[in-house]
Amino acid sequence: MPYTFDRLFAGADFADIDTRTRAALAANGFGVLTEIDVAATMKKKLDVDLAPYVILGACNPAMAHAAIGMEPRVGAMLPCNVILRQTDAGVEVSAIDPVASMTAIHNDALKGVAAQVRDLLQKAVDAA
Repeated sequence: MPYTFDRLFAGADFADIDTRTRAALAANGFGVLTEIDVAATMKKKLDVDLAPYVILGACNPAMAHAAIGMEPRVGAMLPCNVILRQTDAGVEVSAIDPVASMTAIHNDALKGVAAQVRDLLQKAVDAA
């Protein structure tokens, strides 16, 4: 089962796709709670050069609140990660599929919330 859905922007500028992705997330009710610049971290910690690679920790507060109400420990799986990475073909945006990640939790009520979050994340990736 795929655990992300992805979109490739051929020949695109990384900074432009970063801006567009953040705007699309916001338009779909997500805030960016965390940001990890993986390339900068690898350079600093390991002196390894990586192409641009950023992890955005996106959260839709209403959906997170509903999920926590159904399953208090679900916070261990939040926020929803969205990655932006430079590839030879362009900039790829990938978002976690919450339905796939929630299969580890045996709570049927949570599946409906996960599906709603997946739809919103898919819209954001498509809109970027």
